[in-house]
Amino acid sequence: MSRKIGLATVVLLAVAVWGIPLPTAAAQTDAYSGATITGTVYFVGGPRPGRSLPFRLIIEHTTGPDEINQLNSALQSGGQDQLMRTLEGMKAGRIEIGTGVGVPANAIIVTNEGEGRTKLTILYQRNMRFAELRYGTRSTSYPFGYAEVYIGGGDNQGMLIPAAKVRLRDGNTWEVEDFGVFPARLMGLRVRGRSSVG
Repeated sequence: MSRKIGLATVVLLAVAVWGIPLPTAAAQTDAYSGATITGTVYFVGGPRPGRSLPFRLIIEHTTGPDEINQLNSALQSGGQDQLMRTLEGMKAGRIEIGTGVGVPANAIIVTNEGEGRTKLTILYQRNMRFAELRYGTRSTSYPFGYAEVYIGGGDNQGMLIPAAKVRLRDGNTWEVEDFGVFPARLMGLRVRGRSSVG
């Protein structure tokens, strides 16, 4: 039985998220390295609409300017495949959805949003199910997991794309495409550990 999959697209400006080291990068790293963020994932659509699961992000360290530049260069020179090869050599922490052991969070990028608000962008290599690999389903073209977490300066919340495709658009924009209908919501996020935010 075939099923049509809707696509939702999140567009990110490279200069805002990926490309420019911030002057406060050292302070941000000190604040979030060693922190744990917990909350709930609520699936809006897709195969699990209305389902909620525990969410946990363990931050060992945040991704620095040199690693961010490596990711940018990889996507520009070799597209998604080169980005994945570069990402495989990185580990910034661990992301857990549900009660399993989770997967490595390969990149955790901290961005100061102003007014006490901080954005964490998480990019990771997702686990693919055996059936996906065996039958070469369309979902294998969406090998990444992607999340955005907003903390401080208001409600702590975010979004999660469990299966994502990443590509470069217009030469300076990262485009993250969701295999599902809508990104899942991250709610009730709490920060414990090194960070005093939240």
